[in-house]
Amino acid sequence: MQPESWTPKRDHKLSIPLIPTSNDNWETPDSISSGNVPAQSLLQKSGTPGVITAKIDQLLALARTSSLWPLTFGLACCAIEMMSTYMGHHDLDRFGVTPWPSPRQADVMIVAGTVVKKMAKPIQLLYEQMPEPKWVIAMGSCATNGGPYYRSYSVVMGVDHIIPVDVYVPGCPPRPEALMEGILRLQEKIKQDARRNG
Repeated sequence: MQPESWTPKRDHKLSIPLIPTSNDNWETPDSISSGNVPAQSLLQKSGTPGVITAKIDQLLALARTSSLWPLTFGLACCAIEMMSTYMGHHDLDRFGVTPWPSPRQADVMIVAGTVVKKMAKPIQLLYEQMPEPKWVIAMGSCATNGGPYYRSYSVVMGVDHIIPVDVYVPGCPPRPEALMEGILRLQEKIKQDARRNG
């Protein structure tokens, strides 16, 4: 039992004042918890204890965002920046992104560099070999709109003229942080598509 002059203490982890009830159980006061409404959860509780219900599309999207396997191939200088995102300083693996050499197991294509007309058919073929669902990231000015070579006779004015693109990462070349941001945006897009379709 607490003395009469007792004042509420702060829980250092949550910074929420805790107040004892008459039976010495601790709970948050109504004035604090009433305005703090948590975001809608992916997993909705059912009436049965120990059972959680969720839509399968949303669970699959959650799993997909945590295990993206990009098919990475470098066409120009942006590939060097893409490779550096997998090194220890940036460590793209912590986001669940593992580079994959085969299009048959990859679900993300990162197009990094200048797309010339000779490479258009191989890029399209690789995209067609990827299983559904699949996404494309256009990395750098050259992959986005032709970059500094856009007036050349051999350059395609962006990879989106060949295959559909989901995320554009601007820059010449973009920094590794920009590619990481693009991957995070793609993960968010995958979750939003699952919410919209599910």
